Amino acid sequence: MTVAEARTDERVSAILVSLALACNNAGSYALSLVAARILVPSAFGELSSLLAVLVIGVVPAMGLQTVTALRVARKSDTSLMALGLTTAAIVAGLGLVLVPVLVLVLHLGSFVPALLLAATLGPLTLLGLFHGLLQGSRRFSVLAGLIALEGVGKVGGSLAGLLIAGNATGALAGTALGSLMVVTVSWVVCGKPRPVRGARVGEVLHTAQAMLALVLLVNLDLVLARHTLPAAVAGEYALGSIVTKIAYWLPQAVGVLVLPRFAHGGSRRRVLPIALLVCAGLDSVVLAVSLVLGPGLLTIIGGAGYAGSTMAVWPFALTGSMLALVQILLYARLADGDRRVTVLMWAAVVVEVVVVTAWLHGSAAQVVGVSACCVGGLALAGAYVEIRASGRGRA
Repeated sequence: MTVAEARTDERVSAILVSLALACNNAGSYALSLVAARILVPSAFGELSSLLAVLVIGVVPAMGLQTVTALRVARKSDTSLMALGLTTAAIVAGLGLVLVPVLVLVLHLGSFVPALLLAATLGPLTLLGLFHGLLQGSRRFSVLAGLIALEGVGKVGGSLAGLLIAGNATGALAGTALGSLMVVTVSWVVCGKPRPVRGARVGEVLHTAQAMLALVLLVNLDLVLARHTLPAAVAGEYALGSIVTKIAYWLPQAVGVLVLPRFAHGGSRRRVLPIALLVCAGLDSVVLAVSLVLGPGLLTIIGGAGYAGSTMAVWPFALTGSMLALVQILLYARLADGDRRVTVLMWAAVVVEVVVVTAWLHGSAAQVVGVSACCVGGLALAGAYVEIRASGRGRA
């Protein structure tokens, strides 16, 4: 394959992965819209809270995918299936243990939804292994297909269960069955790998910690806004956070494509600046649109009810853009085995919580401003650590 053909193949892969991720996220939003119209408010609140727990519960899958992709890229491990099964069993077991807690905290009327949630965690965690196998071997077109299938299985199963049963339990039953279908297909696509002894879960747990901190940073300001701001302002803030997530998710394919290259130090040093520039370039579009349209963007997203809003939208776009850069830098440090990155991530979480709850919560601008500063500071710290590490590597 010539260099030009290789570059064309990479562009096609990037487009396919981007489309798959976009469709997956769009499906999740569609599920929320349909559920809001079918369920009564109390049932919709129950389903939304359980799906929010599911988002946190699949964080170990993200860690498993990252570790698997790096090990496959290095060709350094043959016990990956055992690693995936062990991690999935641990996560599912924890989910079962926490069922009574979920019932109590979320005020569920039955144990069944929480049990279905725990049953879903196992397959979704194991799915991270298969994604990592394809990512590490750079089979990006197949990976895009599985990501799309995941959206069909999870969201389609949830919608089917919701339409058939008309309640949160039915939706979660559909999610569990759809996830099991997807993980079965993924196992076949990846060559039906068999487990062997020698699973090392410690690296997955460390990576999952850092990924959990990233997930919290993506959603933390919205939770803090809901806690500290008046209800009407918090509603506007929720719309602004959609812009944050658009800016964060837009360059997601970049991280998927470059992670295997981060497995080797020399390649990482060459690819990382390019990856950061591509992310910045893509998100500059979101930032420019938010500056040009201003508060009018909230009307486009949320409808005429927000026509009178004067809330600036560009800080949300800036926060999402910084989060996208943080994710790339996080991948680079995890690939280098740098444990300091976990400390940096959690320090940013703690600072944001303390500053917003204790001082700067008088307006939406203050809350999003703190979030932007914390994430921006984290990006600068990550870049500084990477530059220092690269300097030592050359020496």
